[in-house]
Amino acid sequence: MRDGDYDCDVLIVGLGPVGAMLGVLLARAGVSNIAIDKDTAVYPLPRAAHFDHEIMRIFQQVGIADEVGRHARPAPAYEFRAADGQLLVRMDLPQLAPCGWAAGYMFHQPAVENALRAKLDESPLAQVRLAHRFAGLDQDADGVTAHIEGADGASSIHARYLVGCDGASSLVREALGIGLDDYRFDEPWLVIDAVAEGARLPEVNLQVCDPARPTTCVLMGPGRHRWEFMLLPGETPEQMLDDDVIAALLAPWDCGPVTIERKAVYRFHGLVAKAWRSGRVLLAGDSAHQMPPFAGQGMCSGLRDAANLAWKLKAVLAGDADDALLDTYQAEREPHVRTYIELAIGMGRVVCTLDPQIAAQRDAGMLAQRAAGAPPLPPATPAPLAGGGVMAGAVGAGALFPQPVSGPLEQRLRLDEVLGDGPWLIARTAAPDGALPAFDLTEPRLAPFRADLARWLDAHGAEAVLVRPDRYVFGAGEPQALTAAYRQALRRTERTT
Repeated sequence: MRDGDYDCDVLIVGLGPVGAMLGVLLARAGVSNIAIDKDTAVYPLPRAAHFDHEIMRIFQQVGIADEVGRHARPAPAYEFRAADGQLLVRMDLPQLAPCGWAAGYMFHQPAVENALRAKLDESPLAQVRLAHRFAGLDQDADGVTAHIEGADGASSIHARYLVGCDGASSLVREALGIGLDDYRFDEPWLVIDAVAEGARLPEVNLQVCDPARPTTCVLMGPGRHRWEFMLLPGETPEQMLDDDVIAALLAPWDCGPVTIERKAVYRFHGLVAKAWRSGRVLLAGDSAHQMPPFAGQGMCSGLRDAANLAWKLKAVLAGDADDALLDTYQAEREPHVRTYIELAIGMGRVVCTLDPQIAAQRDAGMLAQRAAGAPPLPPATPAPLAGGGVMAGAVGAGALFPQPVSGPLEQRLRLDEVLGDGPWLIARTAAPDGALPAFDLTEPRLAPFRADLARWLDAHGAEAVLVRPDRYVFGAGEPQALTAAYRQALRRTERTT
């Protein structure tokens, strides 16, 4: 794919978890990329706290699931409690979710980022340039030239595409003049991260819905814990960062000795970029969207962006798809992201109530719903992906394809390890000649998963399913029709912007 007129196929601005994952996925797909970051190393302190089973599946895909697992632990139950300790709602998380992993994990972000960067270092198709700051760009119909400032002065990088993964204050988004849709949820919280080996701490994740001081208490990676305290009217970040104030806030938890690793005041808000693409420049992660942490989906959403975008960039750069396929990126990802933003804000509004009377009414309503067996909080159910990247009208289209597993916990075999990177055509019997990478249920290597796969096909009344490289279903139906529709979708996607 490399052309002498380009320094790389894709330039990635920002090397947080989203940029690093995008670089790893692109390199696996044979796409040359350069990632730049203004800093000289991974940020050494925790930020994100949680990722879910779909994200662990992506870590599995790039070969770092075992390393990530050393710095993570399955997420425990998530409880909302009233000020007096009454249980308002409890969400239990299964230890085996549809993607073949536990439903959620609490983790230590710096270790995960280091694992991703180590993967980047292994590939000759990926370059990393630290201490390089993005300063602007020019683009035309054929490529993008980024202007870079580094220790050795100014330089430029010429790429076919550029992806801004440079965070909430994205300079790439600013250079494009793209505005933000604001959900008008803006709450300041003090975040305290602590090393807590041997401390006496809750074994579940907690939201304490106390109108006197809404509080979050959650596990992090092994041996670590986090508290979040909402700032009350009139309090300033400077006041709340005082060590004596922090000690007073932690004292009621009676947890024993902990070592504070980080203290910071953040503003929790919901924002979505009005456009995620401008010509040959795209946005991903916090550059494209930001959300409150209550649903634990901020980093997850960014890594889903990377998985969605990587296979589409590969297809376009390889000549297998029209450039217009990239327009399906925002069309697919934005509704998904907005579902989680709205869920997180809804959860935040429950937690952030400061009026005692309103809080009492909230508690009474949630307790009544719990007693009646009804969920007091709406479930997170993003709609299936829609648009030119899936087969219109096909059963199963746009849903995440499950990953069956086989064997005991320590020796589990997972479907993706057998099938490899997609796309996959999985059929009951042998697929027609010339099809995409195809697998049929009679193959011995699919024997451990045959019953699960047949059950999925039976449930959808289909002879075959076509799964995209990001593990989302293109469609289910007849093998030949699926293959033809997939190729047509890549080649004839209508532009939406």
